[in-house]
Amino acid sequence: MKVMKFGGGCLKDPSFLIRTAGLIEKESLPPVVVVSAVYGVTDLLMDALKSALVSESLVLPALDEIEKRHRKMAEEAIPSPPARGRTLGEIQLKLRKLERLLFGVAYTGELSDSVKAAVASYGERLAALLLAGVLHGRGLKSLALDSENVGILTDDFLWDSATADMENLKINSQRTILPLLTEKTVPIITGFYGLTPSGKVTTFGRNGSDYTAAILAAALDAGELEIWKDVEGFMSADPKIVPGAERLESVSFYEAAELSYFGAKILHPRTVEPLRRKKIDIRVKNLLSPEGEGTKILPAGEKREGIIKSVTFNRNLARLRILGPGVGCKPGIIGRIGDTLSGLGINIFSVLTSQTCINLLIHREESGRSLEALGYLKEGTVETVDLLDDIALIAVVGEGILSTNGVAARVFSAVSAEGINVEMISAGASEVAYYFIVRQEEVLRAVRAIHREFFERG
Repeated sequence: MKVMKFGGGCLKDPSFLIRTAGLIEKESLPPVVVVSAVYGVTDLLMDALKSALVSESLVLPALDEIEKRHRKMAEEAIPSPPARGRTLGEIQLKLRKLERLLFGVAYTGELSDSVKAAVASYGERLAALLLAGVLHGRGLKSLALDSENVGILTDDFLWDSATADMENLKINSQRTILPLLTEKTVPIITGFYGLTPSGKVTTFGRNGSDYTAAILAAALDAGELEIWKDVEGFMSADPKIVPGAERLESVSFYEAAELSYFGAKILHPRTVEPLRRKKIDIRVKNLLSPEGEGTKILPAGEKREGIIKSVTFNRNLARLRILGPGVGCKPGIIGRIGDTLSGLGINIFSVLTSQTCINLLIHREESGRSLEALGYLKEGTVETVDLLDDIALIAVVGEGILSTNGVAARVFSAVSAEGINVEMISAGASEVAYYFIVRQEEVLRAVRAIHREFFERG
């Protein structure tokens, strides 16, 4: 059995939707298919929420834009009039439910994480209907399934960081999905979201459909997981920044996780999590060149001759500093910081401490709230809590990076030769990565310098 996941970049216009359907049609046995929202629709949904909070008069125009996008896709990608008419009717029913949610936000003037997640889930709900309709129009049996239909249950983290209940999913997915495969029907399943046991919608974060595909592959004991994108796979650097970037034939589970966590947008950082103990092949492939090999993700690592496989970066972080003599050894202070931020749903990407300073890396969008929340620390040994938000994090990833002499020296010599100052360094937190901080305006030069050192010499 194969699980195939198609990202929003594979559904960006009618021609891409037809390409996606064609790949599914070529499979000898019905695959389990997971879809993201149509490209750009999640942003439209978030804009619709903002509009609803401003005025109820803005709700219908926002919905109209979403409807137009899906109607165009259906009209141009579904050749069969009956299949097209049925799909458009199903889309209308979903949009009416979405309309009620948005008017509810407009009337109350309040937006909870639960409602935000529920609205965001409609991108995937609509995309599943579209793709199922295209397959029907091509004479292939298929059925769009919302996460509710499959039984994807999660914990109570409603927005961006829910975790699937794998024990329940194994039972539920085998009950709901396997009979469809026996009937030669392709299940088209909504990615990105699940539900709490009480029925509230939860989300797995941007690119969360990758995680959905992984948990389903694990629950169903699939033989293979294919993740289809509109890019070649993992690269030695972002090709938009480094034109000479190379496609990586393979990366380990740990390398893929580090690259995704610290900036590469190829994969959801938690995709490998459900699969570490499973012997399931994972391959990231390009819709535009399906005959290509893409990148294979392997349980065990393989060393590259030059050790470094990829250099990536993240500009969406900020650095909080808690300064004061002895803060690094004051019992309980890191626990208090963690509890405070966790209580606000704020994730700490990394912590680095010294005798006089505790450094936290957090998402830039959450930096203001974090600084305000930690204001109470300015007592006793804490003298200052401040924020640096003109930073960028660079991650250098490769199996053997910690055990090979001279790699760090080459990395930082390359950066230093560009006259770039390194603000903070962390090594040892991961077996396969170094990461460090530079100023925003210097990040691209630093990435290019490292790539030249390890990939372009000769």
